[in-house]
Amino acid sequence: MSEVQSEKSGPKTGWLKWAVGAVVMIGLVGAVYVIAQATFKPAGVADLKEFQMGTLAKLEVPATPRPAPTVVFTDAGGKSLTIADFKGQVVVMNLWATWCAPCKKEMPTLAKLQAAYMTQPFKVLPISVDRDSDLDVAQSDMAKNSPLQLYRDPGYKMSFGLDPKAEGFPTTVIFDRQGRERARLSGDADWSSPEARGLVERLLAEH
Repeated sequence: MSEVQSEKSGPKTGWLKWAVGAVVMIGLVGAVYVIAQATFKPAGVADLKEFQMGTLAKLEVPATPRPAPTVVFTDAGGKSLTIADFKGQVVVMNLWATWCAPCKKEMPTLAKLQAAYMTQPFKVLPISVDRDSDLDVAQSDMAKNSPLQLYRDPGYKMSFGLDPKAEGFPTTVIFDRQGRERARLSGDADWSSPEARGLVERLLAEH
């Protein structure tokens, strides 16, 4: 009797072993997938594509954060600076010129954005590419858009130092608190819009 039971239970035991092995294999594959995802997507990096709407519909979000350029620009007093000097803050860098109508159109919205986050680790960097001969005009334009401050790059070095280079003016590049490029937009936008503020707040929440 025991011999008959053994013969009947053999196939069931084999099937059970196969099922257990399959479950273990699926688990291993899942673990490898999770590890791979963690490897290729930096920890704590939010996906900013959800903000590609409204005035930010043309927002470009790179697959992985890009390193900031090391290009030197100056403040209104002539002090040399790089993006690295603002590490620890969310930075909205705006390349503009006094002869650029879309630049002047969006500047008040950048001023509103800066004003909304004056108590936060946040900085709008409007970098003018105007020549030295147009400095007075650039200063006048900036004075109309408090609390923004004037920064300068008359040699277009920042435009070509970006990777990929800026396509024109205005070009706005957003850096996270670690100094990495997380998004950019070519052309003007309403930077006081809900989607723009949502993007800033998402980056401010990262550590």
